[in-house]
Amino acid sequence: MTREPQVAGVLLAGGLSRRMGGGDKNLRMLGGRPVLAHVIERVRPQIAALALNANGDPARFAEYGLPVVPDSIEGFAGPLAGVLAGLDWAAKGAPDCGWLLSAPTDAPFLPKDLVWRLLNASAAADVVVAASGGRAHPVAALWAASLRDPLHAALEGGVRKVEDFTRDYRVRTVAFPTEPVDPFFNLNRPEDLEEAERLLASGR
Repeated sequence: MTREPQVAGVLLAGGLSRRMGGGDKNLRMLGGRPVLAHVIERVRPQIAALALNANGDPARFAEYGLPVVPDSIEGFAGPLAGVLAGLDWAAKGAPDCGWLLSAPTDAPFLPKDLVWRLLNASAAADVVVAASGGRAHPVAALWAASLRDPLHAALEGGVRKVEDFTRDYRVRTVAFPTEPVDPFFNLNRPEDLEEAERLLASGR
């Protein structure tokens, strides 16, 4: 696993988790540990610095030792608000990093070479998005630090969908294999957690 000194990271935990019954689905147990612990274990060794984007009381994440940065845009504005929170944090906490990785906190099988592969495709790009199984995963992406101010303006102007923001920028997509498991398999429903337990137990 390669640590990329020019990349900071933010884990996006600002959602409402309605399909999982509310609350922090990343704190549900998987293989005897919270899902979030699996995500941090995979992402942290790949980058220079890491923060967690979450709203509400940050104390519930204290054991992970990460800076917790809330959305600065009111009203649960979606993953773009989390990306902006990460860019704001990185501008102060990791100013030498020209890129920010955003990653979901409900995907416990994220690739251990995620950052390396995205960075390799970053030439002449503003955003590099991961994909698998023919689907793009815009919350698993590299964002140029220079997008901080335009993203803030877009969110203030009402933009909420990632695609609506990125259509004006140079976007590259990197496909990841889905065998033996789709690395972007995420936990939206209780049955997804059951499937993740099965995959983990089988050594996937």
